Amino acid sequence: MKYKIRYIGDPVLRKVAEPITEFDDKLKNFAEDLIDVMHVEDGIGLAAPQIGVSRQIIAVDASELEENEFPRVFVNPQILEASGEWVVEEGCLSIPGVREEVTRPETILLKFQDVEGESFTQEFSGWLSRILQHEIDHLNGILFVDRISPIRRNLLIAQKAIPEKY
Repeated sequence: MKYKIRYIGDPVLRKVAEPITEFDDKLKNFAEDLIDVMHVEDGIGLAAPQIGVSRQIIAVDASELEENEFPRVFVNPQILEASGEWVVEEGCLSIPGVREEVTRPETILLKFQDVEGESFTQEFSGWLSRILQHEIDHLNGILFVDRISPIRRNLLIAQKAIPEKY
């Protein structure tokens, strides 16, 4: 496979990803690659930085969790509003073997583009909202372990589940 998952400690995971300005066949091909890698790795979401590309594009597939869902790609996603609260255990392809409870908003209003460059504003809730928030964090250099309590994070470091300087 052309792309490999980057793991916690890789500097690309801490960068703020660059916005996408060119909507061409290269972007469409990359979007397909992103979905392919996500499926090969048994993920339900994948952000471009997780495969070493610091660009604002994510793939999500909530089809195993919600009816009528399918693999989707979101370009330059921005959360405009968030409401509610939902605590759920999360994991991440870039932090294998670690699962922790994370509190996130239940519903978000998202502004994004598709691979053609068309803009949308849409509300998402439930699993799709959660996956989107997790992946958008990656575009901003944030890992889900940044959103857990310092006590839990220090315990993971002590257990060598995550590196001290992550």
